[in-house]
Amino acid sequence: MKKHNYSAGPSILPQEVFEKASKAILDFNDSGLSILEISHRSKDFVAVMEEARSLALELLGLQGKGYQALFLQGGASTAFLMAPYNLMKENGKAAYLDSGTWATAAIKEAKYFGETVIVGSSKEANYNHIPKGYEIPTDADYFHCTSNNTIFGTQMKEFPATNVPVVCDMSSDIFSRELDFSKFDIIYAGAQKNMGPAGTTLVVIKEEILGKNGRTIPSMLDYAKHIKAESMYNTPPVFAVYVSLLTLQWIKEKGGIAAVEKLNNAKADLLYAEIDRNPLFKGTAAVEDRSKMNVTFLLNNADHTATFDALWKEAGISGLPGHRSVGGYRASIYNAMSIESVQVLVDVMKALETKI
Repeated sequence: MKKHNYSAGPSILPQEVFEKASKAILDFNDSGLSILEISHRSKDFVAVMEEARSLALELLGLQGKGYQALFLQGGASTAFLMAPYNLMKENGKAAYLDSGTWATAAIKEAKYFGETVIVGSSKEANYNHIPKGYEIPTDADYFHCTSNNTIFGTQMKEFPATNVPVVCDMSSDIFSRELDFSKFDIIYAGAQKNMGPAGTTLVVIKEEILGKNGRTIPSMLDYAKHIKAESMYNTPPVFAVYVSLLTLQWIKEKGGIAAVEKLNNAKADLLYAEIDRNPLFKGTAAVEDRSKMNVTFLLNNADHTATFDALWKEAGISGLPGHRSVGGYRASIYNAMSIESVQVLVDVMKALETKI
């Protein structure tokens, strides 16, 4: 039976990527060696890293605009720490938008470095919407936001115009929609949602903003050192970078971000239409802020849980339960999810009506 993987991460990747990666595990580039055992300094892997860095910038429309792309380790959780280390001045301050669990985690790290101003928060509403109408202090060293909230199913549709550097955690919607990415000074994204397996983090940096905060930064947390070392300051996560490259190539072959976004919109529209139509379900996020990546919803009557769970499991659906902190259901419909798999879930939701 075909499985329909709605896991929030690690998550679904294109079948073509799995096939190419599996071949490389046995024999990479006809070298007689596995991708798991080649030297990261070999010409074959240096070419992988160079292409991955270049292609990331190309897809984001940032080539030749003063940006560098890095593939690092430590996940977005380490990037929470690296942003203030690299940008916040001694006795400085940063502005943060509190839109969910991961934004809260980023705020916690920033507080170790200086004043952290929360310019807007939706915490009191259990993060069911994106805060709006906030002002960013003009003397902030940077502004930090989270573009998509995997747990609560909300997504920023607009980003503020500001003269301070903008840092954005795009872990769960990178490469999923067209944006003017030049509005951001640092973008970071854990690979395990839309790009590759867990183990590497894409960081895109406008190089001119670095080296201005006067701090002594530990080498492994210093973006400038990683740029100088061409993303190989230490041994990189070779396999994770390679699979990420395969996914970036797949996106380009599909027609780039514009083509991927068109399909993502169709998938989200299909699923939200059923949630809104079906009296047995309700969405949890404000309609105007609904995520195109993580669709969160509840049963109106918890007594139907066992029946619904049996139906979606029987249909080959996996990874549908919501995050342990909020419950309910969460359908993560990342780039590699087909619209046919979304239709399977919609059909299951319709079938529940006939069982009640």
